Amino acid sequence: MCRWAAYIGAPIFLEEIVSRPGHSLIHQSHCATECKTAINADGFGIAWYGERPEPGLYRDVLPAWSDPNLRSLTAQVKSRLFLAHVRASTGTATSRNNCHPFAVGRWSFMHNGQVGGYDSFRRDADMLVPDGLYPHRRGATDSEALFLVALAEGLAEDPKGALERAVRRFETISREKGCAPHLRLTAALSDGERLHAVRYASDEHAPTLYHRWSARRQGRAVVSEPLESDEGDWQAVAPGSFCTFEGEAVTVEPFLPEARRAAA
Repeated sequence: MCRWAAYIGAPIFLEEIVSRPGHSLIHQSHCATECKTAINADGFGIAWYGERPEPGLYRDVLPAWSDPNLRSLTAQVKSRLFLAHVRASTGTATSRNNCHPFAVGRWSFMHNGQVGGYDSFRRDADMLVPDGLYPHRRGATDSEALFLVALAEGLAEDPKGALERAVRRFETISREKGCAPHLRLTAALSDGERLHAVRYASDEHAPTLYHRWSARRQGRAVVSEPLESDEGDWQAVAPGSFCTFEGEAVTVEPFLPEARRAAA
């Protein structure tokens, strides 16, 4: 599975999350410890917020550890809110358009997980994206399609509800035409003001998710795996949770798409 890390707080250099910690995102890209796929070499990406409402976006298909441009960028760019991702493909091609994060307007989104049997109903998933948003469908991943459907479901007004409805629709199709596990995800998304994260699965194996406030940085990291082995205050997010991070505040709400309730 993919690995990702996000940050919100006082501006820091991107490298403080992406490359400098002992178990940084780049280290996780070739030595992940909390997923079945230890190597994440199918591309990487960063979306960061600065002076403008829309995020900057940098993505490439090289393994994260072998791109000197990535190290140079993270050493020079500061941001108060950013999303970073290293990809392990679940079937779609290795291309820039399939690398996370994805961005439309102010919103950015990245995902770790899978939609069971996606290859067998990819056309059905594309049909869920309305015409007004379909020009933003540049890749072939389930993640990008899920993001666009969530936007159509009202992400700007109701992030949790929109993502619940989008997940319900994908899980329903997987149950009808795909295979188990029908849906597993951790995802991070932002409008440039708040950072949201979700942990969910249709079975009992939701991907891992943690967060930690740093007094030194005056900010919070939200990650697939803790960044340092000697930091014992990482907080695990429970499955079926939707988190909102704003300043030091953390709000955790139940995330229960209707498809799961109906199947229970």
